[in-house]
Amino acid sequence: MFIQYDTAQVAFKAFWRQFLLLVSLALSSVLSQAGTLTYVSGIENSQWYYSASIFECSITHTIPRYGKGVFYHEAGETLKFYLETTKSPMQSGKAALVLEAPDWAPGRQVQDLGYVGVVKTTRPITLGQRKSNRMMAGLMAGMMPTFTRKAWYSEDRVRVRLNPVNFSQFYNDYLTCVGTLLPVNFRQVERTVLLFKTNKFELTSQHKNNLDKVVLYLNADKTVSAVFVDGHADASGRRISNRRLSKKRAEVVTDYLVKRGVSPELITTRFHGERYPAVSNKTKVNRARNRRATVRLQRGLATSLQDVEADAMKR
Repeated sequence: MFIQYDTAQVAFKAFWRQFLLLVSLALSSVLSQAGTLTYVSGIENSQWYYSASIFECSITHTIPRYGKGVFYHEAGETLKFYLETTKSPMQSGKAALVLEAPDWAPGRQVQDLGYVGVVKTTRPITLGQRKSNRMMAGLMAGMMPTFTRKAWYSEDRVRVRLNPVNFSQFYNDYLTCVGTLLPVNFRQVERTVLLFKTNKFELTSQHKNNLDKVVLYLNADKTVSAVFVDGHADASGRRISNRRLSKKRAEVVTDYLVKRGVSPELITTRFHGERYPAVSNKTKVNRARNRRATVRLQRGLATSLQDVEADAMKR
């Protein structure tokens, strides 16, 4: 009789522990209390993921049943943070952002980071460098960044929280990654415009600085399949003279790129005279904008002739 009682007691304790664990897991993902719906990962399932390259660095946090929170730093840009979800439960407007002590370590004072914009997209909240850095500092200190906003479907409040557990093990790697980022990204060098003085085609130091950024990016990104160099002139001279001048402007750019290590097979050099003005040639200011050479990087398949002409007319 004594043995049967002991076995039942052990079974009851095991059942109770399993029950508490299930409740904890349920509460860790979505908590609904007193009109508040909270999305947060628990201690046991707080996951952070780290990704690094010379083009971008990121730390991503999985938020069960909501989506994810991402700290993202792209080459040539500053740090930003965003929430991503398939369907945001928050109403558009302003959400309160605070740093709170986690439930398992209460007692620390709440830090108010102000209000942030909420939009009705799959990325309802996006933050700039300042608030993103403050959130990172809070996570390193063991605090929980928490967004609170009214639900779009009722008077309930919606809270989205980031769990600091396991964040610190990726933070130093993130800082190392940021230190190795390229100074520019593809969008910043995809199209470079070099302006020239009247009847001039020589490269200035500023021209060379801009072209050096293009070369640096080309050396890093092997997905770039073509480089188009186009020379242009304003309409102030004879057409034949303008065509020759635009040719010299294009060729001096191509020569510089090749000398800096860009493969000549990658480059297509074109010159157009006054044929494709960026703006009207009626004013002195506009003519200055038309005395130019452009460098455009392309990924993927070769450009058709129609696309070439359209590109030449881009400002």
